[in-house]
Amino acid sequence: MNRSANIEALKKESFDLLIVGGGITGAGIALDAAARGLKTALVEKNDFAFGTSSRSTKLIHGGLRYLKQLEFALVKEVGSERAIVHRLAPHLVVPEKMLLPLYEKRGLGYWLTSVGLKIYDWLAGVKAEDQRKMLTRLQTLNYEPLLKSDDVRGGAIYAEYRTDDARLTIEIMKLAAHKGALVGNYLSVTDFHYTNNQVTGVQVTDLMTKGSFSIKATIVVNATGPWVDELRVINQSRQGKQLHLTKGVHIVVPFHRLPVRQAIYFDVPDGRMIFAIPRGRITYIGTTDTDYTGDKENVTTTLDDAHYLIHAVNETFPSALLTFADIESSWAGLRPLIHEEGKSASELSRKDEIFESDTGLISIAGGKLTGYRKMAERVVDRVMELKFEERNVRPCETEQMILPGGDFKSYSEVKKLEAELAGRLGALNLRGNEATNLVHLYGRQSLQIVDRLEAHHTGQPECDLILAKAWFAITFEMAVTPLDFITRRSGLLYFNHPKISRWVQPVVDYFATEFRWSEEEKEQQFDQVTKALQSVIHFTQ
Repeated sequence: MNRSANIEALKKESFDLLIVGGGITGAGIALDAAARGLKTALVEKNDFAFGTSSRSTKLIHGGLRYLKQLEFALVKEVGSERAIVHRLAPHLVVPEKMLLPLYEKRGLGYWLTSVGLKIYDWLAGVKAEDQRKMLTRLQTLNYEPLLKSDDVRGGAIYAEYRTDDARLTIEIMKLAAHKGALVGNYLSVTDFHYTNNQVTGVQVTDLMTKGSFSIKATIVVNATGPWVDELRVINQSRQGKQLHLTKGVHIVVPFHRLPVRQAIYFDVPDGRMIFAIPRGRITYIGTTDTDYTGDKENVTTTLDDAHYLIHAVNETFPSALLTFADIESSWAGLRPLIHEEGKSASELSRKDEIFESDTGLISIAGGKLTGYRKMAERVVDRVMELKFEERNVRPCETEQMILPGGDFKSYSEVKKLEAELAGRLGALNLRGNEATNLVHLYGRQSLQIVDRLEAHHTGQPECDLILAKAWFAITFEMAVTPLDFITRRSGLLYFNHPKISRWVQPVVDYFATEFRWSEEEKEQQFDQVTKALQSVIHFTQ
């Protein structure tokens, strides 16, 4: 993906379809459309996966909680989709057993949960070996000794999948580009162009150069997540259903401070459900669900958010005794849900909906990370119906498209690559879980990063590996700022705050060299990274 070349092509060419929004939904639409033969472009005003698509619970899950809302069709769709996404990227969508403790006076109770999970397994098409297993009280406490034992009455183990949402988005975007889509980040849509009162393009500002240009397209799709209504306002079509934004927060603590034996999904007294998910050297905890009306560009964790999650953990795992001092990172994101009068944040449906304006703008909102592929298919099907029905184009084939780095026949092949890379990294004095982290983020692309590392090692192995990843992000993934790399290409800001804090200056220096920044530009980028490192550990009121 070459940003400069793409921008020149965006200026000159006309497109069948232009997608505005570079999150998981927009990336999925770009891949589906380009693969079907539509001339496709995508623009994103920030970096790819800047919004919701880098700030979720990072699970490809079947929506167990939606059984409570009787949304059986949604459970069936996302349940079956997670198996597909695991097959497309087995290194990045990793099997994860989830423990669900059951209590006397909270949740659905033992028998209703047993029946519910049975329905869940059936709807989601879960393989026999991964289907739910009901546990006695003693078995539950053996699975997780940290649990407060007073009112545990039993439990269940069921199947989920863990991922890195931003990397999933990036890989889909890369595959879309490989299929012919022209994509660009830091390109902000400021207005629409019309012919006979129908949208036929957009006006764009390049936030890197401040230049402005137009892009011509037969159909424009608004897939901007929390910003969907803002684009509808520019199009003068925000009427009828509108967005209802809710905020979800996660906190990260060192694993030794909450050493849960497996991922756990537990009730808290106010009726919400919270995840605690071990991930190598850390455990992350979330999420909250509160109404949000603030700045969508700068969604932060508040003291109340952090206190709520710490209290929930300490209530369920009393020996943990977590405090604010244990939090080494956090993230906060927005859910772009469809407003329903009289419903609270937690009660709102996660179903997606498509809106069409009189001027032909198609907008999609709602939905889940897990369901991105089917959401994209519905949008492209509608685009085909409206303008390209006469074309002899291919049907949706994304179910068969292996994502970059994901060409493994089984998960055992993923583990085999981990073992191979552990040996090569060990020879450079890089041990621990470095090989596992590398393979789970990049899959077979890890080989390119390790090749680069071996060719450019300086005797500082930790820093050298980070810079090899930065090289990969710039060369193949359109990263243009250090924060693109630290936050969305590598996840270091969230999952290894102490490590990236040590190596901020070399990362910024590397980007400055690659992009030929002046000293002033380099200082500005360093300040941005420093502020980001502070923002994830210093909470607002």
